Amino acid sequence: MKRIPNILSALRILLAPLFFYLYLQDAVIWAALGMAVFIFAAITDYLDGYYARRYNVASGLGTFLDPLADKILTFAGFLCLPFIDAAQFPWWIIAVIVFRDLFITGLRVWAEQKGITMQTRNSAKIKTFVQMVFLYLVLLNGVVMKAGGTPGDLAKQLLATGIPGWLFVFVMIVTVYTGLEYLAINRRLLIRE
Repeated sequence: MKRIPNILSALRILLAPLFFYLYLQDAVIWAALGMAVFIFAAITDYLDGYYARRYNVASGLGTFLDPLADKILTFAGFLCLPFIDAAQFPWWIIAVIVFRDLFITGLRVWAEQKGITMQTRNSAKIKTFVQMVFLYLVLLNGVVMKAGGTPGDLAKQLLATGIPGWLFVFVMIVTVYTGLEYLAINRRLLIRE
């Protein structure tokens, strides 16, 4: 039982490139399978946290692996977006989101090595929730577009409204805001070091 959380985190890391590869295939069956892999990988995030708390098996490796696995899976999802619509989901927004997440994660790792306990706020959980809901909806819409027929036409019409693009901007704003908030509430600790 002690190793289950770390195994699930490692599995999530392995599933991320598999999802990415499958999702980008032209055939709807492969894209749908990729979406299923993405959802399953996201479920492992819940499960590894559940097992770690239930059996009190937190470890240094787990503390490193879990957020790394989350970031890799999320980044794989964001990297698929320009292949759905490069105009609405530009690379520069993805770069901003990835930079923020990598910078804050790197800062946390550095702080842990220095023995500093960084403060967090619930806004970080809100950011993760917003990112994941957005990714689920847009990635699922991309699969439905590949299906063709009436569902595919409806999915294309939804994309044509431009709403997903504006939601993507909103996701970026939330992501950047939570990063700046994190820096602001921890500035005294960081300056002292």
